[in-house]
Amino acid sequence: MGNLGATEILLILLVVVLLFGGRKIPELMKGIGQGMKEFKKASHLEDETDKPTAEPKKDEEKNKG
Repeated sequence: MGNLGATEILLILLVVVLLFGGRKIPELMKGIGQGMKEFKKASHLEDETDKPTAEPKKDEEKNKG
């Protein structure tokens, strides 16, 4: 269980076409793509805010003053 063959994939696609119709599928895929794009953007921004900022080393502070 867990391995999908060609027959199962075709059956799933057929059910999706029957449920949503041929015109609605491109709209659904566009929405999914935009959602993934927003998710990646948000996770990338979150990674940048988690990184600590670089602080000057103590040796550099002593040399300046």
